[in-house]
Amino acid sequence: MRNKWVIQGFLGVLVLVAGLSPSFAGDSLYGKVTSVPSAEVVVLDYGTGRYNIRLIGIEAPREARVANQAKQFVTKLVLGKNARMRFDHRAQNGDMVSRLFTDDPVLGIKDVGIELVKAGLARRQSNYDYKYGELAAAETEARAAKRGLWSGNEPR
Repeated sequence: MRNKWVIQGFLGVLVLVAGLSPSFAGDSLYGKVTSVPSAEVVVLDYGTGRYNIRLIGIEAPREARVANQAKQFVTKLVLGKNARMRFDHRAQNGDMVSRLFTDDPVLGIKDVGIELVKAGLARRQSNYDYKYGELAAAETEARAAKRGLWSGNEPR
């Protein structure tokens, strides 16, 4: 009889711990974008703090005019709006390297990195893509449509 209670108690604790663990996993965070330092980095205020979020998988151009266009694009997409970041890893400088998704009633849910690449204002990092090849597809679409970096008017 005592063994039965011990087993039930152990299973109860196990279920409790398993139920609580996703809330501590920290792989996703919701907040408001308060600043856009560059096309690759935004500041996300999640209520009790702020994180620098570096968009994973993209390389924004360094040439001033194009870099400014890319930053303006990201600013228009997310500044002052709610967003969700999907954590991948931390950079050496402490930035949270993540995917960032808009949460806008008009725009809907969009991946900021994909939108930036699709607009031709950033490249996909070489040897990196999302699970289903979304970044490569966005870059192929931008090249075919001759947008941004692939318009023939921009430096490569």
